[in-house]
Amino acid sequence: MKKQYLISLFALSLLLVSCLSWVLEKPSFVLREIIFQPRSFTEMNLLLGLDVQNPNHFDLTLKSFEYTIYLNNEEIGNGRLEKEILIPSSSIMRIQVPVAAKFKDWGGSLKTIITGDGLPYKIEGKTVIKTTFGSLHFPVSKEGHINLKN
Repeated sequence: MKKQYLISLFALSLLLVSCLSWVLEKPSFVLREIIFQPRSFTEMNLLLGLDVQNPNHFDLTLKSFEYTIYLNNEEIGNGRLEKEILIPSSSIMRIQVPVAAKFKDWGGSLKTIITGDGLPYKIEGKTVIKTTFGSLHFPVSKEGHINLKN
């Protein structure tokens, strides 16, 4: 009897984890700000201010986030966020993620950044989301425009 109970419980938990993708809506990412931190004449650190929207009726934990950033259709750099961040249910939260960039990779984007015109961006990567029901891996791909004029 106890053995059947354990097998049933195990089967039920497998079913719940496999059905998680049907219940869990993927969070969305929008680039809102870029903070420039020069390191040298050839390199710069960027902090990207991303709004993460959790459309679900339960909290999500952003467990990890690997990304590549493109400005003006040119790859600028990439990064990885390893700390866990709690995103409350049905809310938008601003997070900052680091990017190491080299000026030689910027090409025509540097002129657009200096003039402050609307700058097209693209973020591609993958994220691991942890919930009370389990963890899932999601691809991330977001394109848009950011206005750097204040």
